[in-house]
Amino acid sequence: MYRCIASALFLVLFGATHPSLAADWPTFRGPAGDGLSGKEQGPTQWSATDNIAWKVKLPQPGNGSPIAVDGRVFVTSAEDEEGKLRSLYCFDQKTGKQQWVRTVTIDEKMPTHKTNPYCGSTPASDGERVVVFHGSAGLYCYDLDGNELWSRNLGKFRHMWGYGASPIFHDGKILLNAGPGKDVFLTAIDPTNGKEIWKTPEPVEADGNRRDDGNPMGSWCTPVIAEVDGKSQIICAMPTRVNAYDPQSGEIIWTCDGMAHDRGSLAYSSPVIVGPLCFITGGYRGPTMAIRLGGTGDVTETHRLYRNENSPQSIGTGVAIDGYLYRPNADGAAIQCIDPKTGKILWSHRGKGPSWGSIAGAGGLLYLTNKKGTTLVFKPSEEKYIGVAVNKLDDSTNATPAIADGRIFIRTDGSLFGIAEPPTEK
Repeated sequence: MYRCIASALFLVLFGATHPSLAADWPTFRGPAGDGLSGKEQGPTQWSATDNIAWKVKLPQPGNGSPIAVDGRVFVTSAEDEEGKLRSLYCFDQKTGKQQWVRTVTIDEKMPTHKTNPYCGSTPASDGERVVVFHGSAGLYCYDLDGNELWSRNLGKFRHMWGYGASPIFHDGKILLNAGPGKDVFLTAIDPTNGKEIWKTPEPVEADGNRRDDGNPMGSWCTPVIAEVDGKSQIICAMPTRVNAYDPQSGEIIWTCDGMAHDRGSLAYSSPVIVGPLCFITGGYRGPTMAIRLGGTGDVTETHRLYRNENSPQSIGTGVAIDGYLYRPNADGAAIQCIDPKTGKILWSHRGKGPSWGSIAGAGGLLYLTNKKGTTLVFKPSEEKYIGVAVNKLDDSTNATPAIADGRIFIRTDGSLFGIAEPPTEK
């Protein structure tokens, strides 16, 4: 039996609300890291002036997305243009009032790309603590009131395009794809004290910025969890391959080649687990692949169903619903519905512009915010695009919305928005 935690939670949560999960959006892409939340629907209509419960200014642009936990919203931001001061902010979920901010310092300006400002990682919480990855500045853990519990120096992550993978919690561990750069590894950290449980290095070419042929390489993938035969596996896309790890030991269970292509070796988006399959898209118009779960060792020849070259540029991650995949794109068609068993594109919708963020879902609706700050609200359907609303904000963004307690939280280049529709009369 193969069961994706993400897909299973969608079926449970969209049918019946689970109080502990429906209320919060505690990590990048929601409670299970699959982009989906509970039965409670988020807002469907807003603009720069309508249904804005609150709006707060942020010091600098950033691609890190908000999370919502226990009545609080957390988001990262640099304080300066050189990224030497990096902060975690906490706001009241209902009012937007700042509760606290914690700032750390890095003594040198690290390289990044203009499309990936500093603080590209999303914080994560297990409900008791919140952890944030500040790249070369380290991994920091606070309680929900902002008291520092511990910090850990993971090394220098020097890459021409910066960093962006986010930590996740699983089975009493913090999991992080640490990189990109010369020293790349997946690691498990004890959330109670910050000590390393295990660390699995990933080989890279040269300095980890470019391959030996000069083309770019790197992984910004946030790992996901799948269950195979009743046991959890950590699935993460690395620059040249997709790996499955044992959560207890960090041992690689299986690996599948195919991420590299003639323009680079790049992993931007997270894997999407669709029943017995792992679907992944390579960066910079890289390949799309489907891998059958359940193998061991090198499964490239035995479990890879297909590898389609030169796919649309996909930076954000899609969601799986009822066996179909809904994927955002950064160029061309803004949204696609795909049959993951074959890779066939069932429909494409151009939308209102390219999207770098990921799709989020709650209450039977899907949300995709594009680079212009316009959010498309639509219903999942393998037959055609079914639009519900188009909502514009007056600011650009590369982040992914968080949906919690009937509200949606959107981070733009300049602000954090709390959006809520007025309660309906009963």
